[in-house]
Formats: sequence, C-alpha cells, structure tokens
Amino acid sequence: MEDFTALRNVRMSNLIWIVVYFLLGTAEANEVCYETIGCFSDKPPWSGIPGRQLFGLPASPEKMNISFSLFTKETGNLSQKILYNEISSLQNSNFSPLRKTRFVIHGYTSTGKYGWVVELCLLLVDMEDINCFAVDWEDGAKCTYFIAGSNIRVLGAVIAKFIFTMKKIYRYCPSKVHLIGHSLGAHTAGEAGRRLQYVGKKSPAIGRISGLDPAAFGFEGFPEMVRLDPSDAGFVDVIHSNGARFPLGLGMFNATGDMDFYPNGGKLMVGCKDVKQDQEQEEIRSVGNCHHSRSHEYYKYSILYPSGFLAYPCKSYESFQAGNCFPCPKEGCPVMGHYANQSHDKMKKRNQNYYLNTGFKEPFTSWRYNISVKLNGMKYVKGEINIVFHSKNGDMKEYQIMRGSLNQEQIYSKLTDVEINPENASRIEFVWHKQFFTVFWAQLGAEKVNLTRGQDGRKTSLCGHGTVKYEVPQMLTPCGKLKET
Repeated sequence: MEDFTALRNVRMSNLIWIVVYFLLGTAEANEVCYETIGCFSDKPPWSGIPGRQLFGLPASPEKMNISFSLFTKETGNLSQKILYNEISSLQNSNFSPLRKTRFVIHGYTSTGKYGWVVELCLLLVDMEDINCFAVDWEDGAKCTYFIAGSNIRVLGAVIAKFIFTMKKIYRYCPSKVHLIGHSLGAHTAGEAGRRLQYVGKKSPAIGRISGLDPAAFGFEGFPEMVRLDPSDAGFVDVIHSNGARFPLGLGMFNATGDMDFYPNGGKLMVGCKDVKQDQEQEEIRSVGNCHHSRSHEYYKYSILYPSGFLAYPCKSYESFQAGNCFPCPKEGCPVMGHYANQSHDKMKKRNQNYYLNTGFKEPFTSWRYNISVKLNGMKYVKGEINIVFHSKNGDMKEYQIMRGSLNQEQIYSKLTDVEINPENASRIEFVWHKQFFTVFWAQLGAEKVNLTRGQDGRKTSLCGHGTVKYEVPQMLTPCGKLKET
C-alpha cells in the first residue's frame, strides 16, 4: 500500500513554508533540461500559484531510476527489464507490435518492482495476449509529496518518449496504448498523453487512460495542464475511491474523465476501518491507504468479474441510493474498471458520473436487485424478514428486507446490493426472526419473492411453500415448481 505519511504530516510545516514564500516574494523562474526529453520550468501553473507553491523542478530520469518491466505470454511470471533510452533492450525483448500495450504506473511512495503493479500486469497477461509494462519510479516517489508530485512531469515525458520510440521502430500506433495509473500515477498518465497529442490538432494519440483515484492535493481544481483530463486520451475512465475531505481523503472527488465512477459514493470505502478522532496518526494513515488503494483492487477484480461492477448513471450518490436510477436505462449501464471502454459509445450522455456499491471484502463484487416479498401465515406479527443467498463455494449472505410490524396484505420491497450473484447462487432462502413479544408458535412463509435485476429490469419470481417457524430457513424455488424433498 502507498504510504501517505509525508503528505499527512505537512500541515503546519507547509503553512510556514507558504508564508515564507510570500514574504520573500516570487523568485525568477528556474529551468532544468534533460537529454532526449526536453526542459522543465517552475513557472505557473507548475509552481508559484496558491496550492502549488512547494512544487518545484523535477529530478532527472537517472536520479529516479525509471525502468519498465515487460510481461508477456512468453515471459510467464518473470519479466524483462527495458530501459527507455536503450532501444536495444526493447528490440531484444518479447515485445510484439501486433499486440495492444498496457502500462501500469504506481503512485506516491510505492514501487513497480512488486506488489499490485506486478500483480495487475500478470493478471492482464494471463487474460489477454498483450504487452504489459510495469513502470517503476520508486526512487522518485519515496521523497516528500511535493518533490514526487513534481517528478511525475519527467516520468510522463519518459513514458511519452518510450511510446514514441515504439512508434518509430515498429510503426506502432499510440491508439493501441492504454495507461493505467494510480494516485500520482494517474496524473503521470495524463502528462504522457498530453505530450503525445497530435501537434496543432490537440487531439489525443493515446487510446485510453484509466485513472485510479487520482491524487487530489495540488491537482484537484488546478489547470488541466497539470492534471489528468479527458483530452489526454481517446477515452479516459476514472475510479474515485477516496474523495473525502483531507486528511482522510487522498484522491480527487471532482470528475476528471469521460466516465467517472464513484463506488460507494467515492469518498470512503466499505470494509475499510472507520476513523475515530482519538486514533493515532499511524492508524489514520493506514485507514486512508485502504480507501485510496481500493481503486486498483476494484480494477483488478473487474477483470475477473465484470458483471459484479455494474455502475448506474445518476445525478448523485444520494439519488442512486434512493433508487431513482434503477434499473439501467435502455442503452444499458457500463461496468466500472477494465471493461468500461466497451460501453462508452453506447452511453447517450457524455461526461456522466456513474455510481455503484461494492462488496465489503475481496472480490468486492455486488449485484443490485430490487427484492420484494409477499408473506403468508399469521396475518399480523412483529419481526424481521430476510432473504439468504448461498454460493456454490459455501459462502452465505443474509439481507434484511423489512423489520417491524409485518402484515400479510403488504408487499415489502428493498433495493439490495447482493454480494453473491443471485443467478449463480446454489440456493436462495427466506428466513424470519421474531421480536421479543411475538408468540413462539407463530409461523410465516414467503408466498412470493420477486427479484428484479438492475441490469435490465428482468424479474424472477420465487415461491416458498407453506410456512416455517422463526429461525427456520424456507427454500425458495421458481413459482409453480414444488420444493425438493
């Protein structure tokens, strides 16, 4: 996980430096130049404007020790180290110009030598016949946040130069390139894409950029030149997983792509520990890492379980939670993550925000259903009615539909995000729990349970048969079909 300790500890020290900066006045702009990738200045908007005063000149590629590890079908679990300025290392590798190419870029204080970056490349290569480059700039990322944030300009230039080299040697089309970046890596991808725009036309050359919770501090609300934006690639999709207020929020909340996805509202993620005011700084840091890192975990599992990350176009998360955007529109809903680009052309509205709820633990999938229950048995009873889903691997999830006074004449409905795909469930059950004053001989059953799928509004009707006592599961089967004995 990426360590944001330095960012969280800038509070008073940064304020002091900003005051000193203004007291001393603005110094003349400086510039550094590096062979093959050009010159970089600290003129606005890169530095010298409110919120970016402490951003400076970027380090050299050599100081950052930038490298690319190539994964292909031929390399298996191993990789081939490629140096951006040594063409022979690319020519002597298993790189194929016939394949699509994906670059995975880590963020602040992380590494591309192991961890989620390598895991994602290995998974992508296993699922697809592609070239996957794990980008490592660890030496440029493990410093103060402001230095790392400045270094991404050089990193983006190096990636752009490398892609240009691919084009020059192999006549490789940049539209076949997909950049996947987390945190500062997302803005790095934007910098590379901006540098590869067709001169004069300002049209994107890179095919796609996936921004995984792009870093907020020093980027959100700033000019497009310094951050990821939709013009950086032919298609830009963004997952927002930690857009809460600083210091708990490390990622951007504002939309910054063609399609912006907000799992669980995009601020704090389910399954990560809650934060209390009296917790130690280290605990708060680790909590923030959990939310911030969920974006690349969601992306990883979306490759394996795309239907479990269906996202709904909606005005806001509150409207989504209220059920105002259920089911999907006629043109359908996109899936968050790896396959988001497959739905882009079908969506009627551009620059739309999409919402979904995820599961609490790996693989974080969920399927949104409207579950309605019609009871039989005692006419009036106080208790709780639940629907239970069982997976084929033995997992079980129980979801409350209604609690309180229950009436046979009522139909009880609830929008539910089910972590076990109902279509693949080994069995589905009705169960009820009585309240304290309910008579012990009371019995209830599910006369009919309707499961309405969010994907397309398709309804499946299940029935219980007879009634059961409290805490006793009742098997649900397709209506008209007797339960198995």
